[in-house]
Amino acid sequence: MLKYFFTIISIWALCGVKAQEFSSLTGRLTQKNGSAASHITISVEGTNLGAVTDHKGRYEIKNVPYGRIYLVITAIDINTHRQEVNVDSPTKSVNIVVTGKSETNIEEVAVERKTVKKDMETSGFAVAVIETKEASLRNLTTNELLDRAVGVRVRQNGGIGSQIEYNLNGMSGSAVGIFLDGTPISTFGQSFNLNNIPPAMIERIEVYKGVLPSHLTGDYVGGAINVIMRKDASANNIAAAVSYGSFNTFQSDVAALYRNQKSGFTTRLSGAYIYTDNSYEMWGKFAMMTDAQQRLTRYNRFKRFNNTYKSISGRFEFGFTDVKWADQFFVGYNISDTYQDIPHGITMAQPYVGRFNEYQAHVFSLNYIKNNFLLAGLALNVNAVYSKRSTYLQDTARTMYNWDGNPMTIIRNGVVVPLVRPVGRGQQGAAVITNIDRDIINSRTNLSYMVAQGHRLSVNHNLNSTRRQDEDLLNPSAPMNSQNQRNTTTNIFGFNYEAQTLNNKLKTNVLAKYTINQNHYDNAGTTTTLTNRNPGYGFTASYNVIPKLYVIASMENSFISPRDEQIFGSPETNIVENLELKPERNVNYNAGFRYEALSDDKNRLSLYASAFWRNGYDKIAAEAVDSVIVGRESDANLQTTRFINIGRTQSRGFEAEVTYVYANRLNLLVNLSRFNTLMKTEFDENGNPHRFFNRQLPNEPYFMVNGSVQYRLDNLIQKKSTVNLFYNTGYVAPFTTVWFDSEDWFRTPTQFYHDVGASYRTPNGKLIVSLDVKNITNGEVYDNFGVQKPGRGYYLKLNYMLNNFTK
Repeated sequence: MLKYFFTIISIWALCGVKAQEFSSLTGRLTQKNGSAASHITISVEGTNLGAVTDHKGRYEIKNVPYGRIYLVITAIDINTHRQEVNVDSPTKSVNIVVTGKSETNIEEVAVERKTVKKDMETSGFAVAVIETKEASLRNLTTNELLDRAVGVRVRQNGGIGSQIEYNLNGMSGSAVGIFLDGTPISTFGQSFNLNNIPPAMIERIEVYKGVLPSHLTGDYVGGAINVIMRKDASANNIAAAVSYGSFNTFQSDVAALYRNQKSGFTTRLSGAYIYTDNSYEMWGKFAMMTDAQQRLTRYNRFKRFNNTYKSISGRFEFGFTDVKWADQFFVGYNISDTYQDIPHGITMAQPYVGRFNEYQAHVFSLNYIKNNFLLAGLALNVNAVYSKRSTYLQDTARTMYNWDGNPMTIIRNGVVVPLVRPVGRGQQGAAVITNIDRDIINSRTNLSYMVAQGHRLSVNHNLNSTRRQDEDLLNPSAPMNSQNQRNTTTNIFGFNYEAQTLNNKLKTNVLAKYTINQNHYDNAGTTTTLTNRNPGYGFTASYNVIPKLYVIASMENSFISPRDEQIFGSPETNIVENLELKPERNVNYNAGFRYEALSDDKNRLSLYASAFWRNGYDKIAAEAVDSVIVGRESDANLQTTRFINIGRTQSRGFEAEVTYVYANRLNLLVNLSRFNTLMKTEFDENGNPHRFFNRQLPNEPYFMVNGSVQYRLDNLIQKKSTVNLFYNTGYVAPFTTVWFDSEDWFRTPTQFYHDVGASYRTPNGKLIVSLDVKNITNGEVYDNFGVQKPGRGYYLKLNYMLNNFTK
C-alpha cells in the first residue's frame, strides 16, 4: 500500500513540474541612503533558489517559476525584508530598498516576526511558534513561556532547577524531542537546559506536535520543542540583564555579537548565572508532617529548605556568515556548572537534608550550512556535537527531618529521640557517593535537493551515541567501578519529499525513516547487547482554501527508543533502572485550521484549532502507585520511581487559540487544551480483565486554559518612551497522582493563578526596567505527583542593550 502511495505522489509531482514556466529575476538592492547593499542573501521563499548581491548590490536568480512569489532578503546587519513579486515574463527586474536594523522601530520588527511565525505555522506541520521579544524584557524563564503555549504543559517537580518533563497534549518523556538549534538539548547536560537559558538569548521557540520536519528527524513521535538561539541580531551588539526577586532569586545574563562586514568573520558570546534558595512556602493537603507517634498530618505551612540551586554557563562561537563557501560556519564551546540540593523524592512526603547533585559539561560543536552546495538547488546542513558530562551525587546524612526543619522523632522506651537511620543508610535508602561520566556524540546531516521549483528531496542521518560509566566513590573496590560500562547508540536514516503545488496553495511533506537502536551494558562480568530495528513513516499537508484560511493535517506511524536515563536509571533525579524497557510505537493523527478572520488597519483577529487522535503501544511512562490502602496514605509517598511499558493507550482531544490585536497596542490571547489519555489494555498478563481498562492515566493534567493581555502606552513618562502592561492567567483542572483514588488525598486541587507585570523602555531604547508579580493571589499550584510550586513572588529586572559598539 505504501509503495503505491509513493508512486502516486511521484507522478503527481512530475505532472506539476511539467506545467511550470520559468523566468530570470534581476535587480539591485540599495539602502535608504542610496548606497549599494552588497553581499546580502536574497532568496525565493519556500525554495532553494537564491543569490548573493555583488559589491554594487546587483543580483540574478534563474529558473524562477511564473506566478506569485515572495523574495526574502536576509543579513545580520539589515532587517529581514519580504517582498511579493508577480512573475509573468521570461525576464523581470525588481529593485529593492532595505533598512539597517538601527533604522527600524519596534512595530516594524513585530510585523516581520509575525511573517516568519505565519510562514511556519502554515507549512503543513502541527507547529506553533513562540516569540520571545517581550518575554526577554521581563523576569520570565523559558519554561514559563512554554507553559503558556497552547497544548504544552511543563511538568516540574518544584521551583527553579527542579526536574522537568515536557507534555505535549498527553505525549511526554522520550516521545518528545527537546532541541537547541536542532541538537538534542540532553547533549549539553543538566547544567545547560531550558531552566537556565534566558529568553533574551532566544530568537524563537518552535513547538511541533506530531510529525517533525526533515532537519529534526529523530527518535520521536510526540513532537518536539526546538529552541532557536539568536543569530540575526544587530551587528556589534551587546545585551545584558540582571534581576532579583522572591526566595532570594538572582539571575543575570549577557550576550554579544560581532561581525566583520568585509570578511564575514562572526563571533557570538553569551553567559548566564542563576542562584535561588527556592525557599517558598508550602501548604495544603500535600504539606505533611509525621509526629513522634508516626502519625501523619496535613495542611501545615512550611518554608522549603535544603533547596538551593545555582548554575553558571558560557557559550562561545566563532565562524563565518554569508561568505562564498558557507552561509554559516561555526565552531563552538559550551561550559556549564551546576549545584543542586535535592529537597525530597518523587513526592514531597519526606524532606531530605544533605542529598545533593553537582553537574558539569564541556560541549564542542561544529555547524555548517550551505545552499547551492556544489550545484544550484543542493543544500547541505551539518551539525555535530561532542559532549563530556559528569554528574556527582552525594547522600550520606542519616538523620531524618520534618518539613518544619527539625529532626523527625520517635518514641523509644518512653523517650522521644531523633530518628536516625542505621549506619550505611542515607536520606533515600543506602548511602551513596557516585559519579556518572557520559561521553556523548550527536551528529545530524541533512542533504536536500530542489529537483524542480516547489519540489524538494532530502536525505538525513542522525547519530546519537552515549557512553556511560557509573562509579561508586563510597566503595572504591566495588565491581561496578570496573565492570559497569553502559552504551546506547541510535542511528536514524530519513527521507523526505516536500512539494508545493496548485499554485503554491497545497504544501505536502512525505517522510520515511528507519531506526537502529542498540543498548549495551556490562554488569558483574556479564555482557548484554539489545538491538531494535524499526521503520516509520508520516505525511503532512497544508491547503490554502481561501485567502487567510489554511487547513492543516498530519499523520505518523513510528517507534521511539527509551533513553539512556530511562533504561539505566538516573539516581540524581530519583529514577531507578529498568533493563527490560522496550521501544514504544505510536500512530498519531492531527487535523486543524488557522484563519485570520479579521485584518484591517487597526484590528487583527486570528483563530486556530486542532484535533488529535493518538494510539500508543507499549507506552513508556513513569510508574505510579497502583493502589492505596485506606488509612495508609504513605503507600503513595514515592521516594523513587522507574520507567515502565504500560501497554496500549489512546489519547483523543483538541486544542484552540484565539489572538486579537488592536492598533498594535492591545494584545489578547486565550488558548485551551482538553484531552483524555486512557488505558486501552483489556487483559493483563494472566488473561484477566485489566483493572485499569478505560481509566485516565494518573499524574497527567488533561484540561488546561491560558489567557494573557498586553497593553502598550507611548510617551507616558518621557517622550518616545514606552510602557507595557501585562496580565497572564492559567487554569489546570484537578487530576489524580495514583491509579486508585480511594480517597481524595491523591487528587490535586483546581489550580487557578494570575501574574501581572509592567516594563518601561527609555526613549533611546537602551534601558528597560520591568517588574513582575507571579501568582499574585498566592494560589496553590502543583505538578508531578503533587509537588507544590512557588506561590506569590516579586521580581525586578534591568535590561541594557548597546548597538554598534565599535563605531
